[in-house]
Amino acid sequence: MTFGMGPAILFCPGDRPDRFAKAAERADAVILDLEDAVAPEGKQAAREAVAEARLDPDRTVVRVNDARSGLLADDLAAVRRSPYRAVMLAKTEDAAELDAMGDLDVVALCETARGVVNAAAISAHPRVVALMWGAEDLVASLGGTSSRDATGGYRAVALHARSTVLLAAAAAGKSAIDAVHLDIPDLEGCRAEAEDAAASGFAAKAAIHPSHVAPIRDAFAPSGDELAWARDVLDAARLAAAEGRGVFRFDGRMVDEPVLRHARGILARDRSGATSPAP
Repeated sequence: MTFGMGPAILFCPGDRPDRFAKAAERADAVILDLEDAVAPEGKQAAREAVAEARLDPDRTVVRVNDARSGLLADDLAAVRRSPYRAVMLAKTEDAAELDAMGDLDVVALCETARGVVNAAAISAHPRVVALMWGAEDLVASLGGTSSRDATGGYRAVALHARSTVLLAAAAAGKSAIDAVHLDIPDLEGCRAEAEDAAASGFAAKAAIHPSHVAPIRDAFAPSGDELAWARDVLDAARLAAAEGRGVFRFDGRMVDEPVLRHARGILARDRSGATSPAP
């Protein structure tokens, strides 16, 4: 099973039910947050708000506190009183932690050194539908001070974690979600990260502010030229198959199954609905 809620996923504090509907309207999916966005004294009120909210269950995830926090059981009890059946487990470090999720679908958030190192085993767990990575908690778990260098780009260790999580998810046939861009006014930086995420194979990118939804959607949407190429190469593949040919030439390039998978992936990212069936 993979994560298919759309490319722009917006976090919303669990103790702000007045924002729930707006967040859901503005993004492809919403993450109701019971973890970092909620102060300790507000946890129970946030659980009640999440349990009582009536958003679209197919476009809603609840981020719950990690397995070592002492808060997870109460979080899960609230989720089970709600209509939502997808949770994001903060600071996932071990596949065994996922057994407590029962029949819930899980987005495993690998944001510590141990979680990144164990990403392959975590992704293989049958309840996991996607992996996400996080830079700030990761660097903190290493004893570092910042995930980014003076240019604003990720440090090498953060890029390594990002790649590790993406590869682990893909190896298990699961989706990967890119980390949030924390600089809210930096829409260009958000878009650049989202463009790289889409090109690299991430299924979505999370956001902490509604202004980041549009740049993420734009980055994940294939261009007209990309769509035209994908449709044309898949049409050519159908013709080649009818003639009994496997590998064939298209626009001077040898086309085989990896190229066709790339073309299908482009069509899968098209939100216009005007796609051709793939061969």
